[in-house]
Amino acid sequence: MMLWRCFKMAVQSVMSNKLRSMLTMLGIIIGITAVIALVSLMSGLTTEVTSAFEEVGIESIMINIQDRASTIELPVEDVEKLAEENPDVIAGQSPTVAMPAFIKDGTDNVSSSATGVNEQYFDLVDYEIAYGRGITYIDVERRQKVCVVGTYIAQEIFGGDALGKTLQITGTPYEVVGILEERDDSTKGSNDDCVYLPYTVAAHTTRSDKITSYVVYAASQETVDRAKSLVENMCGKAIGDDDYYTITAMKSIADTLMDILDRMEAMLIAIAAISLVVAGIGIMNIMLVSVTERTREIGIRKSLGAKQRNILAQFVMEAGMLSCIGGIIGIIIGSLLAVGAGKLLNMSVLPTPTAIIVSFTVSAAIGVFFGFMPAKKAAALNPIDALRYD
Repeated sequence: MMLWRCFKMAVQSVMSNKLRSMLTMLGIIIGITAVIALVSLMSGLTTEVTSAFEEVGIESIMINIQDRASTIELPVEDVEKLAEENPDVIAGQSPTVAMPAFIKDGTDNVSSSATGVNEQYFDLVDYEIAYGRGITYIDVERRQKVCVVGTYIAQEIFGGDALGKTLQITGTPYEVVGILEERDDSTKGSNDDCVYLPYTVAAHTTRSDKITSYVVYAASQETVDRAKSLVENMCGKAIGDDDYYTITAMKSIADTLMDILDRMEAMLIAIAAISLVVAGIGIMNIMLVSVTERTREIGIRKSLGAKQRNILAQFVMEAGMLSCIGGIIGIIIGSLLAVGAGKLLNMSVLPTPTAIIVSFTVSAAIGVFFGFMPAKKAAALNPIDALRYD
């Protein structure tokens, strides 16, 4: 009952000085707005980065060989054997041969890029075939002139009906045996602007007698380090000098980037927290002024039997209320700013429940912490001195 009475008195005090209350809450509003907006934007950015790495394949390990000498070679058979002997660590592998592709069908010409892969590639990268089939072992072994295209190529060249049709890639006719599911927006330069063919055909077309690029997929994120170690040992035995090859694990890059983003988020939150401290000091100052203005009121309440804990509870509750209301307003404004900024940046940005709960808790804690000293001062007033105060 006493707490409810203190709460009503705190509400009356806040409402009776609307402008001062609003100016007192302004620091909290700005601080919480900044925290919510920054945390939400960083969370959205982290999600975008994670999605990008998952699309590339966070379990992937890239092998690139610098073909500086005729003796430098990593045979396809060695990579295949490594994957076959370690199925619990390595999910699969594929040579990758990149080549420019000038695609032609009749009078239509499209400039794109083609990638030579093996029969495991589409399963490893989790690309879905919408129509037809992917590259097969027979295609690779027999160097069959077949290809799998993205939706952009299918629509640009054939109006969408590409399956079974023939197109010319750099002057050589290829049969379209598969069309990938749309992954972006089927525009030029997107993930749908792609052509895949057997790596043996791509190597022959580019007159490459050696494969200089491979992708190896770990069985899971937990086995990436072990898979990378196996790949390094294989390359060390086959090539020797590590100046002639590079091994890149996407997970290592992702972990490094995520660590940088986490540090940036912590730094931005720390900067925003400065305004919360300033806001807390502002609340303390206003509450001290309020105690001074209401000294006679405190004296009257004490002379009528109010105990120190009653006065303390009233002023702490008033400070906490100012801070909580400011926190709620800051959360609303910060959420709206975050969503608006996300739309401008073409990102999916939504405030997380954790950020909202933590922000509200912090705002309430700031009010109670910085309001305690003025409340303690009010509670300690001598009723006689307080009644004499003019």
